[in-house]
Amino acid sequence: MRIRAFTHDDLAPLTDLTIDTFRPFFEDVFRPLMGEVIFTVQHGNWRDDYRHQVAELHAPERHSYVAVAEVAGVIAGYVAWVVDPDRGHGEVVILAVSPQHRRHAVGTALCEHAFEQMRLLGAEIVEIATGGDPFHAPARALYEQLGCTPNPVTVYFRRL
Repeated sequence: MRIRAFTHDDLAPLTDLTIDTFRPFFEDVFRPLMGEVIFTVQHGNWRDDYRHQVAELHAPERHSYVAVAEVAGVIAGYVAWVVDPDRGHGEVVILAVSPQHRRHAVGTALCEHAFEQMRLLGAEIVEIATGGDPFHAPARALYEQLGCTPNPVTVYFRRL
């Protein structure tokens, strides 16, 4: 596995990877759990939201970075992070690993890479968030294995 910096040519494949990675959450978990009204208002345009977000992730002038993992020349995943050096705070914004590369330490390597880069940029702590639902259980296990401490938060939705 090789971890490298983002290039402009990565934008389309990373956008597709993000949409493919999170489709099961939005369509198979969130939509049935919340119903159509809440789904539509909260995440009805989730694909377009990711198209916009992924395009904005790598902006070194804003202390925002992306690293890409490749296995045999194929994109296996990526991590995006932002650093606020004045606060000593880093945050992993997105971690996405392709299904065929999961459970092969790609996520671990990407997180460790991002953590080291944040450290070099002055971060003293890192924030990394995920959902409490079954879809996100592997992410929670990874973050705890990396030594992160969970801070339980519950978000409620209600149709008015």
